[in-house]
Amino acid sequence: MNPTNTTESGRPAVRPANPQFSSGPCAKRPGWSPQSLKDALVGRSHRSKPGKAKLVEAIEKTRAILGVPADYRIGIVAASDTGAVEMALWSMLGARGVDMLAWESFGEGWITDVVKQLKLKDARTLTAPYGKLPDLSTVDFRNDVVFTWNGTTSGVRVPNASWIPDDREGLTICDATSAAFAQELAWPKLDVTTFSWQKVLGGEAAHGMLILSPRAVERLETYKPDWPLPKIFRMTKGGKLIEGIFQGETINTPSMLCVEDYIDALNWAESIGGLSSLIGRADANLDVIGEWVQRSSWAEFLCEDVENRSNTSVCLKIKDPRVTALSADEQAAIPKAIANLLDKEGIAYDIAGYRDAPAGLRIWAGATVEIDDLLGLLPWLDWAYGQATAKIAAAA
Repeated sequence: MNPTNTTESGRPAVRPANPQFSSGPCAKRPGWSPQSLKDALVGRSHRSKPGKAKLVEAIEKTRAILGVPADYRIGIVAASDTGAVEMALWSMLGARGVDMLAWESFGEGWITDVVKQLKLKDARTLTAPYGKLPDLSTVDFRNDVVFTWNGTTSGVRVPNASWIPDDREGLTICDATSAAFAQELAWPKLDVTTFSWQKVLGGEAAHGMLILSPRAVERLETYKPDWPLPKIFRMTKGGKLIEGIFQGETINTPSMLCVEDYIDALNWAESIGGLSSLIGRADANLDVIGEWVQRSSWAEFLCEDVENRSNTSVCLKIKDPRVTALSADEQAAIPKAIANLLDKEGIAYDIAGYRDAPAGLRIWAGATVEIDDLLGLLPWLDWAYGQATAKIAAAA
């Protein structure tokens, strides 16, 4: 019996069965194999009757699992979540002022789109540093409002949608790519919602989902922006919504292998109990990490407020005074060394913090990650930290 649960070399004795903790593309669903795609409609047109049926199946299963209202349109679009968000920004903004919210890199990217590319002069920016939210009480809902539900690169999410009024004048445009299927989305508060397949359900990349409320459809049919729209962004013709986009007639050619993979992930989600089970799995994973953080002498959450803490993209920073006393470059080298060590050991892949985020680690804890794998990872984080800070300890 090994009471310390370590080998003679000092390495933890238990290894995660699956080392895939990347924040996108994320771990495949438990039990996945390439054989899961055996029914993919490859070599056939996506516009054929069976091809369109596959796309409609993906749309309707999305509606059922996420609880999307019947009068909301759901479309499969190109270029992942980025493509879906930019379709909305280019097609709908400019009708009124816009409040742009950002507390991490992707929100900052949408600000760049609106301020520097669309050059909207009545755009107002509300930002917060990594680890925090801006003051949501200052949002002006006479304007359109663009925000991320869950900041993938900061580990900070909005706690709920109570800050969004029912009688808002503008549209809410929500990037929900690392929230959908892991957090409860309040559909009556959301007019445009986007996400990608490769996040919570671990689907393949390059395809986005665009969900429109009736208010968003009204905007599309009654407003024409001053700038030209590329074909891939056009959702209306003759002042009317192109309904086919939301009935499986994609603007571009989708990968039917990816479509099959998404359907497989949706079927898995359905088989384990749907949205409540998906949320429960992610919450349980966050709890495991949280219990470890409470015991840790060196790690803490980048997000200080527990109510705003992501249960998918869990971001950690180092609190050890020996490290925080170092220069910025020396501090940044520690989590990078941890990530490299665990990658080399085959324990955890792709857990370094996002390049624009403060130095730290980012561990995906979404629904496709098994809790036993996280339990296996955590002792290795401590081991790798010890290895990465050995020189500091020796000099102390």
